[in-house]
Amino acid sequence: MKTVHEEEYNIFLKNIQKERDDTSKFIKILFAIIVAVCLAAIVVLYFAEKESVINNIFGEDSFIAQKLDVYNHAQDNRKTGTSFFLPKRQNILLLGVDTNLNGTDIWRGTRSDTMILINIDTREKTINAITIPRDCKVILPGNHGIQKINSAHAIGGIDMVKKTLREMLGVKVDKYIIVNDETVRQFVDALGGVPIYVEKRMHYNDYTGKLFINLEKGDTVLNGTQAVGYLRYRKDGLGDIGRTHRQQWFLKHFMKKLKNPATVTKLPELVNVLHQNVKTDMSIFELTQLANYLRGIDESHIEIALLPGAPNQKGYISYWIIDPVKTQEVINRLIYRDTVEADYTHLTAGIMFETKRTEDANIIKTELEELGYKVNTMQLEYLPHTQFVANNNNVTTKFFDYIRKKVPQINNCQYIFDPTKNYSVNSDFTIVLGEK
Repeated sequence: MKTVHEEEYNIFLKNIQKERDDTSKFIKILFAIIVAVCLAAIVVLYFAEKESVINNIFGEDSFIAQKLDVYNHAQDNRKTGTSFFLPKRQNILLLGVDTNLNGTDIWRGTRSDTMILINIDTREKTINAITIPRDCKVILPGNHGIQKINSAHAIGGIDMVKKTLREMLGVKVDKYIIVNDETVRQFVDALGGVPIYVEKRMHYNDYTGKLFINLEKGDTVLNGTQAVGYLRYRKDGLGDIGRTHRQQWFLKHFMKKLKNPATVTKLPELVNVLHQNVKTDMSIFELTQLANYLRGIDESHIEIALLPGAPNQKGYISYWIIDPVKTQEVINRLIYRDTVEADYTHLTAGIMFETKRTEDANIIKTELEELGYKVNTMQLEYLPHTQFVANNNNVTTKFFDYIRKKVPQINNCQYIFDPTKNYSVNSDFTIVLGEK
């Protein structure tokens, strides 16, 4: 007969065995779950690059789809060396404002001399930019009536600028960066200057606005003060449009200098200049990532367009009247990234060249004709800059890459999209051969 102690001992042993059995079952179930999750993860990651499949399964705005997009972006950038912390696509508004001269808030009541809407696509590693003339005729929100767009910031700050662009172009501004003359001076000086070809003699003194410009024609390295003068000069008969073209030309050479390997050591100083002298809704971390991203961009993958329109004089006031049809074409291409099935075989080429570049023009004409293109030419006495101008929506940066390989003489051309055909010889794309 079992004693009480024996019975209690047997019950204890049974409880131990039961706990072991339960633990074993739990471990088996847990192991099965882990295996299933791992298999699912492998399948999901296998299809991760097939964005349409993931979106169909989980939904485009789902947590999983968004995280896999980040994963894909990380994989892309491990290969290319760029940061994946920026959104894959966003619109950044760059404003350059004047001085209010009142010594208080340096941003309040200032007009925008420079307005560039920049669309970056970190997955495609491309930048599109639309330069908006300060004289654009707009209707400002809030019963402020008809004004030039440069007055939007003076009247209502960045919020009014963003709302005006939204109503005028149907475009949302994701981030903004506002700089003034002092920002440009310090940034260019910290960069070590920007090498550029100054296309004409520029001399102008504004004692009230404290703007003094004294630049000679020719190759030079602009320091900070000279860069401000180059970007603000408008006394050349072309007014705001001449200044806008110089902003585009400066942007090309600024990006080239930013890509210089020596610039890497200057990034902390450059970011510090931005931190101290800009008004922005971007964090220091975002600015650093943006600066690093810009350094990795291929120059030929920067597409620039002037907001299409034409000058108009009303009394003593000059306006830039936008062309709504051509403007929408530019927005669709540069902001929404609409693409077309391009046919490169039936394009007409144009060459605009100044007298000094006749020999270069003849060489390029022969090479284009050997590729099977019809070529129209136009000789002018003076052209400031050398550019590749896309006059047709079929002429993309991919086509530009193709032509550059076939015609090495245009390797250093700046790529411009201009559907208004201001620079055109009845052509789909025009090679403009200026002095530089």
